[in-house]
Amino acid sequence: MIRSGGESKITLVGRRMFILSAAKAVVVVGILGRLISLQINESKKYKTLSDKNRFREWKFSPPRGLIKDYYGKEIASNKQVYQLHIIPENSENLELLIFRLKSILNLSEKNIAIIKKKIKSQKPWDPVIISDNLTWSEFSRINLFLHDLQGVEPVVSVARKYTEPSSSHVIGYVSKASKKDLQNKEYLQKKITPGTRVGKTGLENKLDAEVIGDLGFKRYEVNAYGKRIKEISIEPGKPGINFRTTLDLDVQTLASKLLENKSGSVSVMDIYKGDIVAMVSSPIFDPNKFVHGINQKDWNELIQHRDKPLINKAVSGLYPPGSTIKLLSAISALENDVFNPKTVIRCTGHIELYGEKYHCWKKKGHGFVDMREAIKQSCDVYFYEVARKLGIDRLAETAKQFGLGKPVLKELVEERNGVVPDTGWKKKYIGKNWYLGETLHAGIGQGYWQTSPLQLCLMTAQIANGGYKIEPRLIINPKDKEKFKNLDQFILDKKLFSGDVVSLYEFIAKFKYKSLFKNPENIKFVQDALFGATNEPMGTSYRSRLTKKEFIFAGKTGTSQVRRFTEEQRELEVKNEDLPYEQRDHALFVAFAPYDKPRYAISVLVEHGGSGSKSAAPIAKQVIKKVLEKHQLREKMSETGEGETA
Repeated sequence: MIRSGGESKITLVGRRMFILSAAKAVVVVGILGRLISLQINESKKYKTLSDKNRFREWKFSPPRGLIKDYYGKEIASNKQVYQLHIIPENSENLELLIFRLKSILNLSEKNIAIIKKKIKSQKPWDPVIISDNLTWSEFSRINLFLHDLQGVEPVVSVARKYTEPSSSHVIGYVSKASKKDLQNKEYLQKKITPGTRVGKTGLENKLDAEVIGDLGFKRYEVNAYGKRIKEISIEPGKPGINFRTTLDLDVQTLASKLLENKSGSVSVMDIYKGDIVAMVSSPIFDPNKFVHGINQKDWNELIQHRDKPLINKAVSGLYPPGSTIKLLSAISALENDVFNPKTVIRCTGHIELYGEKYHCWKKKGHGFVDMREAIKQSCDVYFYEVARKLGIDRLAETAKQFGLGKPVLKELVEERNGVVPDTGWKKKYIGKNWYLGETLHAGIGQGYWQTSPLQLCLMTAQIANGGYKIEPRLIINPKDKEKFKNLDQFILDKKLFSGDVVSLYEFIAKFKYKSLFKNPENIKFVQDALFGATNEPMGTSYRSRLTKKEFIFAGKTGTSQVRRFTEEQRELEVKNEDLPYEQRDHALFVAFAPYDKPRYAISVLVEHGGSGSKSAAPIAKQVIKKVLEKHQLREKMSETGEGETA
């Protein structure tokens, strides 16, 4: 019994020892297995983590791509700047460091607060940019005391530079990336670093993803405390893509000068290629002020300015087209067989409709006029009658065909659509029926119309080229090189500019341009009427004509009404210049040149400038002369293909 009990106890102890040993073996095997896994299977993972502790990367932005004019002149380029960075983890006493920088750079308390906020918001190994635009004197002082500024890094970098403010609206500007930028621009996730500038407006914004380039990297080895020991490698990054525009910087500068102290715009377009030769909005602004952060005073001046300098009036300003719409009224009436060129109307100075008077700009009227004279002298009464018989819907259809009411440049710049009114539009947006009196107003470009100056330029270009739809462009695509080289040669060989109908049909067949007309003679008629308006006595822009054969142009004035004159004001013969500035009419002028061999169209707007003949046409005259003087050089560039690639 005793023996038996002893054996049981021994057996029990043995079992317990076995279980304990087995458990130990399992633990040991588990540990060994884990060690093997760490050594073999997960070595890369932990090596990567180790390397992250041992090595640090510093991202930096490459130079933005250049934006040039047609001839290769830089509009948006880059300049060398001096920056000051702090690496917080490399400084043993940040408070002392900031105090020393305060005395060296004369930092204000506000500056210091901003610096401290930046330091708190970033990782300790990421550089904090104290200043991205030090003067040479400040940069030199920093380097002089660098031995006593632990954690400070003076950096030579690049920043955006704009050479010609006349192009500020079309090129746009860059500034610091905002939270909204990061949300809306996915590509920035891989291209952003502290201090990166992004495009905010214009081409800088629309081309930002390609112009910004790819980040560069500097790799450092650091010690256990995170301090840099040595630079391991550097990847310079990839500079942004360069772009060549269709703009002529010389024409831009001239147009801007002519618009000085005025609010308005000038647009010039190649009537076959669609090249935007000039697109100026006034007043201009200095885009360089935005690069490093615009101060509050300058910002307030911009947003409070009476003439709204931040708005690109060429594409975002909307105005009634005034008498420039008479060109489309005439074309629409001829194409729909409502009127013919010989149709005569007697203008007495007004017509009456349901007891309401509709006045002509000429108080005593123009007498008996046919369509050519009506265009030439801009007779309102004649086009009241045209609109009455034509109807608003047919006029609207023609306007849309010629490019009104929609963007011209397909989202390359910030554009507004405008309004081409018709019966359906009014019912949809105003909820009321269309009235005949509104048709009369529409026939002379007043009422609900809303057009941009660039849309009017496109309209004129398509009248000038014989009535063919073109695709305007602002950026030169190398793929267009052969197409336009062949086009230039075709125009030269076939003497397309002479107005030969056979050549026009040949043109449309060869280059796949869509026709906007049924009868080419109708377009030729309107072209001839525009010649009379500028080059014959009694023409509304006769005083602005150019007499040299190679400079002769054909154009149409327009007055875009801001308000209607009352009967009392008409009787008192109140003039536009007698009214407060904000109530004065806008001045418009559209034209093409040269008349016998058209190649360019132009639109000029002067806000509150009164009549187009006094304010807008004289500006167009000088711009046209400049454009035509440079035509041969522009053609040479096109034919040789110089600068066709970025």
